Amino acid sequence: MIYISTGGFQDKTAYQASENLLNAGCSDIELSAGTFSDSLFSDLKSITHKARFQIHNYFPPPKVPIVLNLASRDSVIASATIEHIKSAIQWSAELGQSVYSFHAGFLMDPKVEELGKKVQPRALSDRFEALSLFIDRVNQIDCYAQVHGVKILIENNVLSANNYFNFKSNPFLMAEAHECIEVMRQTSSNVQLLVDVAHLKVSAKSLSFDPVDFLVNCNDWIGAYHLSDNDGTRDSNEPIRNDSWFWPHIKSDLDYYSLEIYGITPAELALQRDLAARQLGKK
Repeated sequence: MIYISTGGFQDKTAYQASENLLNAGCSDIELSAGTFSDSLFSDLKSITHKARFQIHNYFPPPKVPIVLNLASRDSVIASATIEHIKSAIQWSAELGQSVYSFHAGFLMDPKVEELGKKVQPRALSDRFEALSLFIDRVNQIDCYAQVHGVKILIENNVLSANNYFNFKSNPFLMAEAHECIEVMRQTSSNVQLLVDVAHLKVSAKSLSFDPVDFLVNCNDWIGAYHLSDNDGTRDSNEPIRNDSWFWPHIKSDLDYYSLEIYGITPAELALQRDLAARQLGKK
């Protein structure tokens, strides 16, 4: 399936964004962020007869915004992250989908307003300690997910040129292949990778590695992709093209691809979906 993310509709509830996408002929929808609504679950449940949903990361959006960080040394942030993820797993099961995906952790705790933007420098956790915390918590969540019949996907982080310059190092987990592989090897087969090719393009440029090597080395664990494009300096969620760099190097036989493209209309997103379907041989 080729899903379209609601992440580009931050000023709407996921239900409102879904209705707009359905009106444009897009029925496979990845629920990601959006505004809070007390009736969101019942609203979405009411359209499951015409929409197929996947739940991703910061969804359902909490009433009071939080930062999700499974590698945090702050027990309050870690507990809030685990509770959010458990809630998302429950929603996934109840909305009839068996997959939930979330982002890898950080070596510090960004502020809500910094997410996806320039993060101000601050002290970082020890990388080994942060990775160990992250893996332990993923395994804890995986046990919960398996009870609910839900598979876990972890998304590779993005390191922009600005953040690399500010920190003089990489403050994010799972931006490089070796760390992704380490996590996969220390978790069950119910845990796989969601590779965001736009994140990969940016991180590869910032850290001077070959993104194709990343895809080759992580191939055995890749269970889904997020698709968008950018200039390699930041994750700008731009439209994909027929000549986008990743087409020759990604799997074409998966059940989960999602377009994380912002700033265009639902009708234009439908055209992007059709382009992806042609490239993947699904249309």
